[in-house]
Amino acid sequence: MKRSDAPPTSVTNMTINGIALLAALLMSWWLVASGTGISGLVAVLLIAASYTLPIVVLEALWIERGYLRPRSSGRASLDVGRVLVKLVGFAVTLWLIVGIYSLFPEYRGSFYARYYTALRTVAPYWLVLSVPYFFWMDGRSGGERDGYWHMGELVLLRWKNVDRGILGQYLLGWTVKLFFLPLMFTYLLGKIQYFRGYHFELVFTSFKEFYDFAFDFLFYIDLLIAFVGYLCTFKATDSHIRSTEPTLLGWAVAIMCYQPFWSFFSSHYIDYQTGGTGWGKWLWDYTAVYVIWGSSILALMVIYVWASLAFGIRFSNLTHRGILTNGPYRYCKHPAYVSKSVSWWLISMPFMVTTTVDESIRHCLLLLLLNVIYLLRARTEERHLAQDPDYCEYARYIEENGLLRKVGHWLPVLKFSPGRLFNVATH
Repeated sequence: MKRSDAPPTSVTNMTINGIALLAALLMSWWLVASGTGISGLVAVLLIAASYTLPIVVLEALWIERGYLRPRSSGRASLDVGRVLVKLVGFAVTLWLIVGIYSLFPEYRGSFYARYYTALRTVAPYWLVLSVPYFFWMDGRSGGERDGYWHMGELVLLRWKNVDRGILGQYLLGWTVKLFFLPLMFTYLLGKIQYFRGYHFELVFTSFKEFYDFAFDFLFYIDLLIAFVGYLCTFKATDSHIRSTEPTLLGWAVAIMCYQPFWSFFSSHYIDYQTGGTGWGKWLWDYTAVYVIWGSSILALMVIYVWASLAFGIRFSNLTHRGILTNGPYRYCKHPAYVSKSVSWWLISMPFMVTTTVDESIRHCLLLLLLNVIYLLRARTEERHLAQDPDYCEYARYIEENGLLRKVGHWLPVLKFSPGRLFNVATH
């Protein structure tokens, strides 16, 4: 194997992403401190815009010049007919989304009511702006016959022109947005409203107050980045979905970690906390250990959020939107999964129970099962991303230089193998 002295250039820039996060946090502080009567929806949009716009502008000024990567400069003459077909595909896609939301009981409850209110508010502006956007992008992308075009051709019954591979990837990409966007929006709105009523003077009154605030604050940042990522899948900003996870296993291990599926699996199969006691109650009487243990959890959460920040406006599950090689990804292929998995052991302490040793072992095995699920998420993602030569180069670099490179020596089955879940020798 050829030695990789440096990883491929990352699709994002951490300095730009950091500036964007600072802008979003300043907007968040203003909305909280000013006591303004701005609605929750407007607050979400303002904060999301404060994060998105700096990235879009700075990437256009900085990255567009080829500082990080070249961009397509191909142009084609405007074809009105081609654009109209794309608009037909777009309109039908929106109609299908409305139908799906109306069909399934999960989306008919009150949990998503504020999301639907947001859609009804934003949709008219979105639809009006989509028309000039499609005309503009048609020439900018070189007259590409993308998923919108193939969807339009399908609807217009010109089936011989439809590429099933492109259409399938298009529908999978929209399914990702359909599933994750309402979740992220609802959670983010809830966090914003929580902080608008938070008593910040309590933060430094005790380590427990600081820990609770810091944990929620880090989770808020992660939700903001995720929401923007699922929202901003635009080719004009080079944040579009290049490909979507094509396998059932990849989808299954990903979506089972989110609502509504997580409630079922966590209560029926992976409940590693029943009868147990969290870290705080076990360590409350040992002040120094309590502070060190809690600080370790927060440090892991910082790594987790740092990994999310590396995506910029390209965060997403189940999709390929460019290869990340900066931030924590310079040291580990899956920093978010590793930090999250370790934090669960520190938070829940499944090895400490108030009943029997057998119960402790059972809890540990259940949490280990959850770790295995995240291992499968990592491996299915690697198999998908390995379709990009840049990711293969990056994976080789990490195996030679990453912080966890010894794991591959101890467990060769976990070494990167393009096209496979695990490095199993074949004869």
